[in-house]
Amino acid sequence: MQHLLDGYARFRESSWPERRALFERLAVQGQRPRTMVVACSDSRVDPAMIFDAGPGELFVVRNVANLVPPYQPDGNYHGTSAALEFGVCTLEVQDLIVMGHGLCGGVQALLSDVAPQGDFVGSWIHLAERARSRVLACDAPDRQLAGEQAVVCVALENLASFPWIASRIAAGTLRLHGAHFDVRSGVLATLQPDGSFAAA
Repeated sequence: MQHLLDGYARFRESSWPERRALFERLAVQGQRPRTMVVACSDSRVDPAMIFDAGPGELFVVRNVANLVPPYQPDGNYHGTSAALEFGVCTLEVQDLIVMGHGLCGGVQALLSDVAPQGDFVGSWIHLAERARSRVLACDAPDRQLAGEQAVVCVALENLASFPWIASRIAAGTLRLHGAHFDVRSGVLATLQPDGSFAAA
C-alpha cells in the first residue's frame, strides 16, 4: 500500500497543480465523455494510457475478459449492464469500444479444457462460449489471438441485444467499435467491416 501512497504524493506534488483547473471544471460541470470503453481488468491494459486520454474523456467499465452479457433485465446483479445503461442512456456517449488484449487469461481459461475454479469466474467466462465454439471450429494458427478477437466480436453482438443501444445505432447517434491491444508490441488493432483486425 505504501508505494501507492507514495504515488499519490507524487501526483499531488506534480500532476495535481497542472490539472487542478481541469478537475475543478469537471467537478462543477460534471462528466460528459464522448466515448465509453469496455476493457479487461488485466493490470497491463489501461484504456486511458493506451488512448492517451485525460480525466473526463473516457467512461470505462472493466471486467474479466472484457465480456458483455446479453440484455437480461432481471433481479440479478448486472454490473457491466448497469455501466452500459449509465454510459449510453445518461451520459449519451457517442462511441462505444470493446477492447480485448493479448495474453488475456480469461480467454486462455475459455479455450482451456479445464473449467476455471471458484465461485464466479467459470460462469462469467461461459458468456463467451460462442467465441470458443468459433475458434475451435476453425484452424487458426494462433488460437489465443483468435479467441481474444472472437470475444470482442461476441461482446459487440451482445451489445446489439440491448434495445436502447440498438435504437441509438439505428438512429446514428451511437457507433460500436472493436479493438485489440497487443501487450507485447503495444500495437492497437481495430475491427474492420470484413471481420478482420488491422493495426490502427
